[in-house]
Amino acid sequence: MPSRAPRFAAATDQPVPRRPLPWGWWTLLAALVLALALQLMLADRARLATDPAWRPRLEMLCGMLGCTLPAWQEPEAFRVTSRDVRRHPQDERALLVSTSFRNDARWPQAWPVLEVALHDIDGQALGLRRFQPVEYLGSPPATELIAPGQSAMATLEILDPGRRAVAFTFEFH
Repeated sequence: MPSRAPRFAAATDQPVPRRPLPWGWWTLLAALVLALALQLMLADRARLATDPAWRPRLEMLCGMLGCTLPAWQEPEAFRVTSRDVRRHPQDERALLVSTSFRNDARWPQAWPVLEVALHDIDGQALGLRRFQPVEYLGSPPATELIAPGQSAMATLEILDPGRRAVAFTFEFH
């Protein structure tokens, strides 16, 4: 008598029908993928917020979710609109440095650190100093951010490096 295999182990020529996943599973999978992408974007929002293409999207997303973005930082967008270096009227050992600058970025950004460097005729720096906003404005800024298109005036008193100083530069950090 031939041995019979159980029915579940019997070889059949017919393929086993596959049951499709119900639409609810596909919806759940899509929602999980979307939630993961959203979580990754929020976790990396500080870096993504520095990209002009991503910033508007993140501002909209954080507006809906109540999260915060770091202030825009684009030091290259600050433009010096006027500058002047002259002898200090009350101290002959000092110079009075005045400059005005404007934020040409598309977004408000944190007040910059202002770097002033004095150079000799060969372009070598004789002196360099970085000034915090409270130092060049004379008091803490009225607002945390400088708005797009907003201008500011800075007045600094620095020690006179002598006749060797023939040029000066401003940089923002």
